[in-house]
Amino acid sequence: MLRLLLILAGLLFVPQMAMAEEFHNLGLTGTERGIYTVLIFLVAYGFVMAEEFTHLRKSKPVIFAAAVIWAHVAILARDAGVSGEELHKAFEHDLKEYAELMLFLLVAMTYINTMAERNVFEALRSWLIRKQFGYKQLFWITGIITFFLSSVADNLTSALLVGAVVMAVGADNEKFVSIGFVNLVIAANAGGAFCPFGDITTLMVWQAGYAEFFDFFKLFIPSVVNFVVPAFFMSQAIPNGQPEATNEAVVELKPGGWVVCGLFAVTIGLAVSFKQFLHLPPFMGMMAGLSILMLFIYYIKVSFPSADEVRLDVFDRVKEAEWDTLLFFFGVVFAVGGLGYIGYLELLSAAMYDGLGQTTANILVGIISAVVDNIPVMFAVLNMNLDMDLYQWLLVTLTAGVGGSLFSVGSAAGVALMGQSNHKYTFFSHLKWTPVIAAGYAASIVTHYLING
Repeated sequence: MLRLLLILAGLLFVPQMAMAEEFHNLGLTGTERGIYTVLIFLVAYGFVMAEEFTHLRKSKPVIFAAAVIWAHVAILARDAGVSGEELHKAFEHDLKEYAELMLFLLVAMTYINTMAERNVFEALRSWLIRKQFGYKQLFWITGIITFFLSSVADNLTSALLVGAVVMAVGADNEKFVSIGFVNLVIAANAGGAFCPFGDITTLMVWQAGYAEFFDFFKLFIPSVVNFVVPAFFMSQAIPNGQPEATNEAVVELKPGGWVVCGLFAVTIGLAVSFKQFLHLPPFMGMMAGLSILMLFIYYIKVSFPSADEVRLDVFDRVKEAEWDTLLFFFGVVFAVGGLGYIGYLELLSAAMYDGLGQTTANILVGIISAVVDNIPVMFAVLNMNLDMDLYQWLLVTLTAGVGGSLFSVGSAAGVALMGQSNHKYTFFSHLKWTPVIAAGYAASIVTHYLING
């Protein structure tokens, strides 16, 4: 640990060689201005981590930090005699990265919002409540649903949707809600690790071309292990019995609800096909799917012109996308990209991957993701231009995805559920289960080695 701290402390003050890619980094990590940009990023990220207490949306500080960092990058580049054309290449590289991922995520969010508007998720919640399952059955059912739902929807959406079910059926049982929410966080993060659509980090690895679409499914069993190991131990603490009967009304899907679900599956197929067969970015397939959704919504409006319950505007669904998340991602991409252009990512790569070895470094990435959001961590890894084989890329995809389960603040799902739980699920109630979550983390890494190593 001391060795690692010394390595990280030295990152601010050691100059470095230029990076061999389409543009060279500035190699100015030891300058005062370069160190200042790192401090700006750390302060901004401190505000991100304190969002629960300050209520300052996480996108605001990182966008500000990105602008300040790139202003300093421009000054450093000018002083170093770098041409404006090369500076623009570095900037446009980050813009391209962000544009592709932003359009992809925007379509996925629009589909999720449309399915929510058509009562797809509300109908699922109503069905679970009316079935009168016992607490232990609900613990496993909600966890499994979250695991598979997060493979196509993001972990935040999956955890919040199923979290509403846990809150509804466990309103009078604080212990069930507390443990059930820990289970949802683990399931949401594990489920997002084995599919390119499940997490922004897996999506980034797929779009960067380090793994093909079907390669990610090699992580299915390690992801299952990551979920099942801690769930088994936590289930022993779930109280017996079942929730009190409720008069939950049956929720009917609005017209076109099942069709929208089918169109989402078609859209996923289009994204994969555009990437695999046409060698075009996956977001183009997603945009094609969005156009199909728009046409279908137009058909609904024409077919039911006077029915209030079928009024649907696709642009309202776009407006309800998680813009804070999309803009946070903008700030992360440009802030980390700017630090990388100064030279810090290559320095970090040398310290972690050359100094500690690929396997140790990739496991460490997951542990870092328990404290720092996995998006900037994975974006930094991708921009280090590492020479790793498929096994190692899948390992870092797994660890970055599931490492956030170690602490409640390690993922968007955990932070959101803390806000939804009315103080029944807290940082410390999650911390109580961190040892068994860590056991699942280690078991998933060992399983990945045994199956894919």
